[in-house]
Amino acid sequence: MAREIVMDTETTGFEPHLGHRLVEIACLEIEDFLPTGRHFHVYIDPERDMPPDAERVHGLSSSFLRGKPKFAHPEVSHAFLEFVGDAPLIAHNATFDRAFINHELGVCGLNIVEDHRWIDTLALARKRFPGMANSLDALCKRFKISLSEREKHGALIDARLLAAVYLELKGGRERSLELTTQAQDTAAYAVANPSTYGARPRPLASRSTDAEREIHAAFIRDVLKNDELWVRFGL
Repeated sequence: MAREIVMDTETTGFEPHLGHRLVEIACLEIEDFLPTGRHFHVYIDPERDMPPDAERVHGLSSSFLRGKPKFAHPEVSHAFLEFVGDAPLIAHNATFDRAFINHELGVCGLNIVEDHRWIDTLALARKRFPGMANSLDALCKRFKISLSEREKHGALIDARLLAAVYLELKGGRERSLELTTQAQDTAAYAVANPSTYGARPRPLASRSTDAEREIHAAFIRDVLKNDELWVRFGL
């Protein structure tokens, strides 16, 4: 299965080389364009002030971030790299996120995420909709993806929205129909070729936590608005 990571970040400004820092990272794991429910999310102490203009965008104040782990702490930098692994990273205007992620990794003496691993949904959208508005908000409205939970820019909600946008950019309903057909073909094969094996005497434990399953269910309910495909797959 093709594993990819949809991600978003929030920062104190626009340019890491001018001293701006990451304050939030959110990553969602998808396989074959469908969210698995696994995610990585962390707030980060930027070790500097929060400019008022940036705070108005994402609502993260210096007082809120004070005491949060710094990027260099293993629960941020190492945990991020462990979660991402060798998967491609999908971001909207990926140049921005890549610059900050790689700057922070470089400061810590860790390996950066190479350019070829980044997929820019803004570039995909501009190719598909040339001359049109292609911000994340504009794409959500174009694809009828709900923005009801989004009061301010936040990395986690934006990553969820981007996952839905990415699915649409890669085929949307057509891809869902393709997956549904594959599921039906698999079911038909199972009927025609019954297995000689019975049920496992000891069922395998779920690889997802209760919290991850709740996030997954909320994503389907509030963003995708249609659970037919997910029910067919038992997800």
